[in-house]
Amino acid sequence: MTTKINKRDLIALGLAGAAAAAFPASALAQAAKAGAKPQEDIVFGASVPLSGVFAFAGIGIDAGIKDYLTILNDGGGVKGRKVRYVAEDTAYKVDQSMAVFKRITSQNKVSLYYADSTGFVKAVNPELDRMGSILMTGASFAREISNAEKYPMQFMVGPDYSEMVGILLQYIAKTKPGAKVALVYSDTEFGRDPVDAARNSIKALGLTLATEIVTAPGSVDVSAEIVKLRRADPDYTIFHGYVSAPIPEFITQAKSLGLKSQFMGTFWTMDNSTVMKMGPAADGFLGVMPYRYYYDTEGKSPMLEKIRAFEDAGFDNVYLHQVGPDQAGFLRFAERELLPVAGRTRVGAAAR
Repeated sequence: MTTKINKRDLIALGLAGAAAAAFPASALAQAAKAGAKPQEDIVFGASVPLSGVFAFAGIGIDAGIKDYLTILNDGGGVKGRKVRYVAEDTAYKVDQSMAVFKRITSQNKVSLYYADSTGFVKAVNPELDRMGSILMTGASFAREISNAEKYPMQFMVGPDYSEMVGILLQYIAKTKPGAKVALVYSDTEFGRDPVDAARNSIKALGLTLATEIVTAPGSVDVSAEIVKLRRADPDYTIFHGYVSAPIPEFITQAKSLGLKSQFMGTFWTMDNSTVMKMGPAADGFLGVMPYRYYYDTEGKSPMLEKIRAFEDAGFDNVYLHQVGPDQAGFLRFAERELLPVAGRTRVGAAAR
């Protein structure tokens, strides 16, 4: 083996696994017919943000889906049929996601599709209903999508955002009755989705809504928002509608000003690798995670065991891919920085 690359996006693996398990039973039965000729691949389409504000999450999701499908196909696929993954970048833009969806579905017989955002799943729903042949899941856990009558071809593999925030609020009410709560969320459909439900729950649980703060997603200057948060002096601060930034900036600046608030997050903030990227700011951070972490070995977990074995195996080959205009500069960097590391890893693996 030449090198070992961590499989960080186990969330994506879980979503892909749940999606594959939901493939229509009629298709599976057809594939299982005795003596049947080799059948065409099952096509798994995807709109993924490989660039833009949530690119770091999209790149990991894309890698996680690919890894899961490698495990699935190496094990025989779905009743003998391989699953072929067809994905394109959306930059987390609804119009681009729609264009990608139309392009992929016009060029392939798609059975399953991964969606990148709340805005996209809402926009594409009429087309899904018209087609009636594609099951969709993805990044969104918006409450509206759980309405099976309105979204019959879409499904979620976990609690919706309102339920996640509700779990945090119930914890707060039990831990500190009457506590002051701040809601900090992004100015996106993703961020706004659970806010109305959160306001109602705060009132019903006898808590106090100390303040609401709305920001753009991603790395932004939060200096003015920190002043507002400090004035509100909440006992608890719930972040939603982000993956990482600007949460670390919020927490670091708030702590430097002596704010004692307990910081919390929902699903997309609670991936292990995302929390670890926060560094010291993550100390004491609480949140909702509906899936098991890959390092959780308690009880039986056949799929996690497969994932861990896959991770430990590493790769026989490492491919370098340059994105951007300076190809010559990238090749010089690869020769100077990357290839020597791969070579040392090769020697180390051979020595073992």
